[in-house]
Amino acid sequence: MSGRNRFRKLDGILLLDKPQGLSSNQALQRVRHLFRADKAGHTGSLDPLATGLLPVCFGEATKIAGGLLGARKAYDTVASLGTTTDTDDAEGQPLRTRPVPALTIGTIDGALAQLTGRIRQRPPIYSALKRGGEPLYARARRGEIVEVEEREVEVHRFELQSAADLIDDLRGGDAPPQLRLHVECGSGTYVRSLVRDLGELLGCGAHVAELRRLWVDPFREPRMWTLDALQALAERGERGLDACLLPVEAGMASWPEVRVAVAQARKLGQGQGVPGFTPAPSVAILDEAGRALGLGTVDAGGWLRPQRLFAWAAAQPAAEPDAVASPCP
Repeated sequence: MSGRNRFRKLDGILLLDKPQGLSSNQALQRVRHLFRADKAGHTGSLDPLATGLLPVCFGEATKIAGGLLGARKAYDTVASLGTTTDTDDAEGQPLRTRPVPALTIGTIDGALAQLTGRIRQRPPIYSALKRGGEPLYARARRGEIVEVEEREVEVHRFELQSAADLIDDLRGGDAPPQLRLHVECGSGTYVRSLVRDLGELLGCGAHVAELRRLWVDPFREPRMWTLDALQALAERGERGLDACLLPVEAGMASWPEVRVAVAQARKLGQGQGVPGFTPAPSVAILDEAGRALGLGTVDAGGWLRPQRLFAWAAAQPAAEPDAVASPCP
């Protein structure tokens, strides 16, 4: 195997701007090979139609990926009115076409309000949700009848940005009217389902024509990298490519933080708990210098116990009472 093709150990987080037309896994594999990373995973799938932020975790950062999956997210989307599809987006087959009634901003805002807050939502049948270990989309593609149960999700914001296409003299030809919308939601919320349900409330049906993920907590103002930009950097050498990575700590800002002394860190690295902390279901554990050691929990008695520690947490030095801590190189 050549040096260029040999995978390497790499830790960090890449904020990828996923292009349209690739699945999240296809984008992940492209990035993994560009970085030659031996271990990588993404946090929260985006449909092939969708673009935007896809955090990719390398190496030890994959241990916090589950927490990022449950984070709050924001999207801009375009809803095409008048037609429903089997996938609830423009890539699917049309199921029904209806005329779009006369709509006012007030009518649209009222429908959006009904889909905001804690709501019941039925995910699309073409989704990555698994049943019996198999994604629902695989069953749907085989022509099987797929029943999807409703579930409760949190929609923080569902707002109209533009409805100019509803004004006849601003619309071209026979193009269907479109609504431009902004969504902020919690884990497990499908924007395709929101748009589908909005279309039903408006009496004409709808599907997603465009979708872009803007941010994922804690990356509210992300500096995203396109595949083309990463490819250009890769051709100039790995130092520039590696400079695109964020440290593992950047992905842990949403967890309450606890700092531990050298002796405490050593005990945690050995799988032992340490007392004296404020109870919390999940915390980010950092050493005195601010380096992340992993995730833990603090029980009702104030004992901090390790859950998922990074590899370097098990290699804590022995405590030296007279030693003075020095900054990391």
